[in-house]
Amino acid sequence: MGQGMYAVRKLRKERKNFRWKDRHYSRRARGLNVKADPLKGAPMGKGIVLEKVGIEAKQPNSAIRKCVRVQLIKNGIQVTAFCPGVRAISFIDEHDEVMIERIGGRMGRSMGDIPGVRFKVVAVNNVSLREMVRGRKEKPMR
Repeated sequence: MGQGMYAVRKLRKERKNFRWKDRHYSRRARGLNVKADPLKGAPMGKGIVLEKVGIEAKQPNSAIRKCVRVQLIKNGIQVTAFCPGVRAISFIDEHDEVMIERIGGRMGRSMGDIPGVRFKVVAVNNVSLREMVRGRKEKPMR
């Protein structure tokens, strides 16, 4: 590697160019992850429930995971969100306003055995879903 005393400019230039070969760097620099994200980089988002859906778990599990179709208020994009908790779906009705966040699968993908679901419901009508499931809070009437 004959890189002499005055090779710094060349080394810097090459380092700059080769960074674009790094998948994480190039996606971040071009803003592709934010562009493709329904929440547009925000940690949470509000939306209106369009319908309740049951999604079959992937093999080898057998279950119907209770989810909701949500239309985001900020940009009108429709996403599917999982409702965590026993009988949690009973606290959610159509046209409710829900707060969703990422479900935490690897690389921003879906979690566990729920195919194609990247979000989970955290609040319904500004009340925590977890608190309602535990019976500490009542769901407010809108």
